[in-house]
Amino acid sequence: MAWLQARLSGGRFLLRHDDLDRPRRRAGAIEAIEADLRWLGLTWDGPPLRQSERTGLYATVLSALRRGGALYPCRCSRRMLAHLSAPHGGWPLYPGTCRDGAHGWGVQQGRLPSWRLKLEPGPLRWQERIGEEGCLESATEVGDVVLRRADGFLAYHLTSAVDDLLLAVTTVVRGSDLWRSTAPQVAVSERLGRPFATTWHVPLWLNEAGERLAKREGAQGLDPLRQEGLDAAAVIGRMASSLELVPSGSRLSAQELLQELDLDRLEAQLRQTG
Repeated sequence: MAWLQARLSGGRFLLRHDDLDRPRRRAGAIEAIEADLRWLGLTWDGPPLRQSERTGLYATVLSALRRGGALYPCRCSRRMLAHLSAPHGGWPLYPGTCRDGAHGWGVQQGRLPSWRLKLEPGPLRWQERIGEEGCLESATEVGDVVLRRADGFLAYHLTSAVDDLLLAVTTVVRGSDLWRSTAPQVAVSERLGRPFATTWHVPLWLNEAGERLAKREGAQGLDPLRQEGLDAAAVIGRMASSLELVPSGSRLSAQELLQELDLDRLEAQLRQTG
């Protein structure tokens, strides 16, 4: 969907690997992702970007936010916050335990604090084309999110917002399960003085039980489809037909699918399916 949107709008399609979480990184995963995209004919513009090679940039932005008073140290452990409920299926809403405490950033009891973004009361709004209206209330639906964990790992909310701003990204196309994650990224962007990109939160491809295809549940990628004997044209056809862009059983390349569509039709079909 991201590739189609970029090509149909005359834009550039950028490839970024969010590979900062070292314990979860698998050897060869990046190479496999790029090989799969090439096999499907989903070419990208410019060299791929790896977040693991941009940690100095993120650290600079994080330090600037800290100096500007946008962050505060939090020493609440996961165990302390385990009882919190998540509003409307989102992440647990932080109650502000450390928000107005003493701002000690150093080691205490052998542990560094996490760094939270202090959100001001009011709505966080963004331009949404496909998903539900882009608006969440910062105090009651988002809360002060972590931008740097106590173990030093940087949060997706920070790094993705910084990359989108510096790469001049105008449109973000991703799964509907990430709709709620947009609000903290909007907050980071606003702190940096730039508007957030327009978003398309599109329907997920689900398994037979109606569950999303998640790595943690052992969902597989293209290999099982190849083992069924499907080539790239058959896979593109299956994905496109799941949104009723082409008839069931169609075989076509990514470029041929592009010729079948225009941006208005793609957008209308995604809204209807969602």
